[in-house]
Amino acid sequence: MEVIPTILTKSYDDLKNKIALVRGVVPLVQIDIADGVYVQNYTWPFRSTGADREISELDYHAQAILNEQEGLPFWEDIDFEFDLMVCDAVENFDFYTRFGPKRVIFHLEAQRDLNAFQDFLEGIDLYIRETIQIGVAIKTTTPIENIFPIVPHIDFVQCMGIENVGFQGQDFDERVLEQIKNLKEKFPELVISVDGSVNTDTAPALVNACADRLVIGSAIFKTSDIIGTVEMFENLI
Repeated sequence: MEVIPTILTKSYDDLKNKIALVRGVVPLVQIDIADGVYVQNYTWPFRSTGADREISELDYHAQAILNEQEGLPFWEDIDFEFDLMVCDAVENFDFYTRFGPKRVIFHLEAQRDLNAFQDFLEGIDLYIRETIQIGVAIKTTTPIENIFPIVPHIDFVQCMGIENVGFQGQDFDERVLEQIKNLKEKFPELVISVDGSVNTDTAPALVNACADRLVIGSAIFKTSDIIGTVEMFENLI
C-alpha cells in the first residue's frame, strides 16, 4: 500500500516543517493547492484568494521557486504530488508544473467543459507525460461514468472520501467505497488513490474496496509515532 502524507497549509514554514517530519519515511508527499475560488479555502503558494496570478502576489518562497532561486523544501530527498483544487488548473498548467511536481491532480468538477478537458489531456506534451504523472480527482456525488472517457488519458484517479473538498477534518463519506469498487470493476488496472478522512477507522474498508494509495493528513501528522503510523498503513491488506 502506497501511503501519501498530505499537507494543506497557508504557511511555507508549516509546509517545510511537515515535509521534514516525513522526509526519509515516504518517497512522496501531496501538497494541497487551493485558490479560494474553486473551493472556499486558499493555501500556499497563494497569499489571498489566488485571483491574481502575478508572481509578485505569491508567497516569497513561491516567487523564489518560480525564479529558480530555490526549490520546494527538501526536493532533493522527496517528490511532490500537487492536488490542484483550483479553477484554472488547465489554463495555468505550465504555472503549476514550474514548481516541479512529479504528479499533478485535476479536479473533474472544476472543469467547465469535459470535452475540452479531454482534448487538453490528449494534447499534453510527450515530454511532460514522461516526467509528470496525471491524475483526476472525483467527488462521491459525481457519477463515475463522467470519468470513463478520460481514463485512457490519465495515470490514476483520486477518489475523494469527503463531500466538501478543500478542508481537513471532515466526516468520511462511505459512498467512496462503492465508487472505488465500480471503477476497479470497469478498469482493473487503474490506479486509485483515496483522499479525505483516511484514518485507522476507514483505511481497512478502503483497502478492502481495492484502493491502491491512501492519502493521509491528520492521522499521520497528529500522531506521536509518524514512522510507526506510516508503516501500519503500508502494511494493511
